[in-house]
Amino acid sequence: MSRLYGAQHRVLQDQHDTRRIADKIEALAVHGELSDMDRAFIESRDMFFLSSIDHEGRPTVSYKGGDPGFVRALDANTIAFPLFDGNGMFYSAGNVTKNAKVGLLFIDFTTPNRMRVQGEASIDPNDPLLMEFLEAQLVVRVKVTEVWPNCPRYVHRYEKVKASRYVPRTACETPLAGWKRIDLVQDDLPAKDQGRAAKAGGLLSIEDWFGKVGTGSEEA
Repeated sequence: MSRLYGAQHRVLQDQHDTRRIADKIEALAVHGELSDMDRAFIESRDMFFLSSIDHEGRPTVSYKGGDPGFVRALDANTIAFPLFDGNGMFYSAGNVTKNAKVGLLFIDFTTPNRMRVQGEASIDPNDPLLMEFLEAQLVVRVKVTEVWPNCPRYVHRYEKVKASRYVPRTACETPLAGWKRIDLVQDDLPAKDQGRAAKAGGLLSIEDWFGKVGTGSEEA
């Protein structure tokens, strides 16, 4: 019995004569634990995409970034990563408290290479790893259920230009997010961010901020 495919997949596989190769890929590539190579690959990444399901059953995808090592493979069955300061929506975090099922996609755009991970996520507000991730608001742990490499055929090759200055680091103070300088949001910011815009370069109009986004400014 397949751990990946349902009737809807079989219909398409049979239409395109790919059932045999789909079964072979599952048999050869899909495994339920992280190998040493899997763990090393995951921990070398500085970004990944997280898929979760919201309260109405809608799939959502979120980008998560940090310095290499910000995602930890704690053992053959567990991945952990921090949630840094965001836009206050806590969308992915809220999703996993309702529906634990998640998908993670790790990509190396230089080699190229990519890996899929399926699992069940959990969040403990008192997770001891909170003390190990600088400025983390929460830590998400994922119990791995399936992991497999993906063909890199359509992964475009990119070179990393520069790391984000907003990733928390012990060597410097984390700058205020550019959008938190927008004049229209000042009264609604969390208490810890109230008044910080003046020291971070002053207020911005929403048009100014989108202009910085459009030009790739580091202040965005």
